[in-house]
Amino acid sequence: MFSASHSAAAILSVLLAVTGSNSQAFAQSAPVKPDGGKPSVIVMDDARIKLAEIELREAGPTPIARRLMVPGTIVPDAGRVAHVSVKLSGTVAELRKNIGDDVVKDEVLAVLESREVADAKSEYLSAKLSNELQQELTARDKSLSEGRAIPEQQYIKSRNAAAQTEMRFGIARQKLMALGVTDSEIAGLPQAADGTLRSQNIRAPISGRIAERKVEAGAAVGRDSLETELFVIVDLSRVWVELAVSSTDLPLVKEGQSVEIALRGMTEAGSGKIVFVSPLLDKETRAARVVASLENADNRWRPGSFITAGIAVERRDVAVAVPFSAVQTVDGRKAVFVRTKEGFEKRDVVLGRRDGAVVEIVSGLSAGETVASSNTFSLKAELSKPGDED
Repeated sequence: MFSASHSAAAILSVLLAVTGSNSQAFAQSAPVKPDGGKPSVIVMDDARIKLAEIELREAGPTPIARRLMVPGTIVPDAGRVAHVSVKLSGTVAELRKNIGDDVVKDEVLAVLESREVADAKSEYLSAKLSNELQQELTARDKSLSEGRAIPEQQYIKSRNAAAQTEMRFGIARQKLMALGVTDSEIAGLPQAADGTLRSQNIRAPISGRIAERKVEAGAAVGRDSLETELFVIVDLSRVWVELAVSSTDLPLVKEGQSVEIALRGMTEAGSGKIVFVSPLLDKETRAARVVASLENADNRWRPGSFITAGIAVERRDVAVAVPFSAVQTVDGRKAVFVRTKEGFEKRDVVLGRRDGAVVEIVSGLSAGETVASSNTFSLKAELSKPGDED
């Protein structure tokens, strides 16, 4: 039988053995703490990186621009705005599109009823029939003249008549086209029902969206002080950025320069190019109008929005740059998380010039090293977790 002293000694020995083995296992899996403080390496394998949606980017050389910051406004591209107007007097019989609707080029927006277009179509059909008949007569007279069955003078008169009917037919066709009747509609007139002769389709000249509708069904439109504009269509797949550049900064601005566009409340920036620099200065502000073109396929840039534009006026190549999203502030210092075999190593860095979403690394990182470029806040949070000794 063991004594009480022997039992206590045995229990103490077992506890020390268990505690020692657990400490060794934790040391093997814990982050590296070179200075005895917070860990500088976060252990993370590829599966955890993917699960955390952490993107990786390689640091390397890139051009960095010095930008002139200028306020501006988003406006529609003037070449992508269409005012749909009528070219004849009539009544709105049908409206097929409303404000806010998307349209494609040549789509029918409305249908008018007009005596003017009915008269023009009737004139065209009559001229077409007369021309076809006269052309047949002229062809017959030509054959007879060649066989000397009729005098040559009669064929000459027939040929002149054919030229006149062809000219009238061409004029009637041009009149229809001037009224907005398309080639395909003109070609289908001989087979069209009589009731459709007074109808005129109003089609979209461009693809885009209906920004304004100025008439109602049944309204009289056309000449004599009536409304002539039916719709306004705007294509916002590309917009303009209107900037006001002061006369002192104007020598730095050239057409073709890149522009970074930022809008309040939006995390992403847009990129465009200057397409116009006005040679004139505003009399009151002494600033010049500068226009940049900006892609807007997702319609996030709305006309009327106030933005800040950064015009690239100077570029230089830097040896090491990373996405600005890769940089975090840890213990008051700028740092990035460098990919290692174990996971990520926190690396203090010194920043240089920033250009939009890219920033120069002056020291602390070498070209070719891979850093975390997204969701880096989660790495910072992991790094800030208290250790066992905290």
